[in-house]
Amino acid sequence: MPFNERSKHITQGVARSPNRAMYYALGYEKADFDKPMIGIANGHSTITPCNAGLQPLADAAVLAIKGAGANPQTFGTPTISDGMSMGTEGMKYSLVSREVIADCVELSVQGQWMDGVLVLGGCDKNMPGGMIGILRANAPAIYVYGGTIKPGRWKGEDLSIVSAFEAVGAFMAGTMSKEDFEGIEQNACPTTGSCGGMYTANTMSSSFEALGMSLLYSSTMASPDQEKLESAAESGRILVEAVKKNIKPRDIITRQSIENAVALIMAIGGSTNAVLHYLAIAQAAEIDWTLDDFERVRRKVPVLCDLKPSGKYMAVDLHQAGGIPQVLKILLKEGLIHGDCLTITGRTLAEELAHVPDTPRTDQHVIMPFDKALYAQGHLAVLKGNLAEDGAVAKITGLKSPVITGPARVFDDEQSAMDAILADKIKAGDIVVLRYLGPKGGPGMPEMLAPTSALVGRGLGETVGLITDGRFSGGTWGMVVGHVAPEAYEGGTIALVEEGDTITIDAYKLLLHLHVDEAELSRRRAAWKQPQPRYRRGVLAKFATLARPANEGAITG
Repeated sequence: MPFNERSKHITQGVARSPNRAMYYALGYEKADFDKPMIGIANGHSTITPCNAGLQPLADAAVLAIKGAGANPQTFGTPTISDGMSMGTEGMKYSLVSREVIADCVELSVQGQWMDGVLVLGGCDKNMPGGMIGILRANAPAIYVYGGTIKPGRWKGEDLSIVSAFEAVGAFMAGTMSKEDFEGIEQNACPTTGSCGGMYTANTMSSSFEALGMSLLYSSTMASPDQEKLESAAESGRILVEAVKKNIKPRDIITRQSIENAVALIMAIGGSTNAVLHYLAIAQAAEIDWTLDDFERVRRKVPVLCDLKPSGKYMAVDLHQAGGIPQVLKILLKEGLIHGDCLTITGRTLAEELAHVPDTPRTDQHVIMPFDKALYAQGHLAVLKGNLAEDGAVAKITGLKSPVITGPARVFDDEQSAMDAILADKIKAGDIVVLRYLGPKGGPGMPEMLAPTSALVGRGLGETVGLITDGRFSGGTWGMVVGHVAPEAYEGGTIALVEEGDTITIDAYKLLLHLHVDEAELSRRRAAWKQPQPRYRRGVLAKFATLARPANEGAITG
C-alpha cells in the first residue's frame, strides 16, 4: 500500500470533511492530512514497576515521530502484573490480558485506519499481546520494550523478584532469618522496569530483536537509563521510514524469522512461556509452526548464556557483555539463524549484525563462545506420553538429572498445593500434580511460581517433580513440566491421575508417562465428569469459551 494510503481517506475532498473536522479539534492543521498517522500503543500504568517507566518513552517517541514528519496518535493498552497477581485469583487474568492487549492494538489501528503503530510495553504479556495485534492489523509497526529493572542488592548478592518468592519458602522452612527475609523483600525491586533475569518479559523482548521487529540492543537496556529514551526516539524515526517504504509486519515475520527468534530463546535460556506465545504469534501471522518445531530447533541450538533463573547473571549483565546482537552473531556464524530475513530497518538481519564481532569478549562470563556452550542443546524440551498426548513443555537446564519417577500428589487448585508444601507434606521423590489450571479450566492458565519457588526455598527444587496444565513463570526452575495438553478440564489424562499413582518425567527420552494400564485408564475416563465452569460471565468466561489448547498457543482469535 503506498505511503499514507491507509489514512488518505481523511484527505479526499468535501465528502470527507466531517472526518477532518474532528482532527482540527485535536489541533491538526490542513498540511497535517498529508502526513502519516502513527499510533502509539502506550502500556504505561502505575500498577507495576514494569510499566511505570513507560510514559517518558512514549513522550520521546511522540517527539521523534513529529520530527520525522508524521502525526503521533496515542492510545492506551492495559497490563496485569504477573509478579503482583502471582498466587492469587488475579493470576488467572494474566494470559487473558495478552488477548485484550492484542484486541486494543487491532481495534485502534484498524478503527482509526492508522498508517503505522509503535507498541510500547513492559510486563510479560505486553510483548506477545502487542505482537499479535500488530500482525492482525498488518500496518507497518515496531515494538519498543520498556526496559529491564536493575538488580536489587542485599548483603552483596544480586536480587530479582524471584529472590523474594524463594525467600518465602526458605523463611517458612526456618532456614532464613526474618532480617534477611525482609531485607530481600524490601530490596529486590529497586527501579522501574521488568523483572531482571531472563524471565518472560526479557525473553520475549530479546526475541523481538531476532524477529526483526525491535531495534538491536534495545531489549536489554535498563528502564531508567538515558539510552532507553534514545532508543525509543530512534524507534519512532525508524517506524516513519518503514511506513514510507511500506514494510509490513508480515513481510518481516515469516517462518524463517520465527525460527530465528526461537533459536535465540534457546541460546539465552529463555522462559517456557515463549513456547506458548510463539505458537500464538505464528497463528496470528498464519504461519505453520508447532511444538515439534520447537523441539527441532532445541536439538541444534546450544545454551550460550549464563542467566537467571537457572544461571548466575541478569539482563543488565547481558547488555554489558554485548547484548542480544552478540548472541545472534554467534548463531549466524554457526549457520543456526537465517541472516537474509528482513528487519524493520529495511536491512537484513545479517546486514544489521555486520559490525558485531564473531566471538564474545573474553573479559565477560555471561555469553559463552560456541565451543564452550553451557549446554550442547536447548533447554525448552517438548515432552509427550500418555500423560500429555498433545505435548507438554519442560525447562531442563540447571538440573543435575532431569529424570524422576515417583508417586503423584494430586491437587485441583494452587492453594491446596501451597498449603501442603509449606506444611512439609511434600517429600523428596514426590511428583506434585496441579490440574484444572489450563486455558479453559483455570480459566486463563495461571502461572505456578509460588509453589515452585516454595519448593526451591525448602531445598526440594531438584528432588520434587511438578506437572501442571497451567503455566510457569519465566523465573521458575526445577523439575517442572507445564502446558500439559489435553488439559484436565477437557478430559485429558492429567484429570485421571489419582493420589499415589506412579509418574515418570524423563527429559532425556522426552517422556511424560503415567504408570497406569489402559484398562484402568478407560475405567477412570468413563467415570470422569467435566466440572462446572468456574466463571460464567465476564472476560474469564469469554476466554474459557474461545481459547485454543496450550499446544496451539491458547490464542482466542
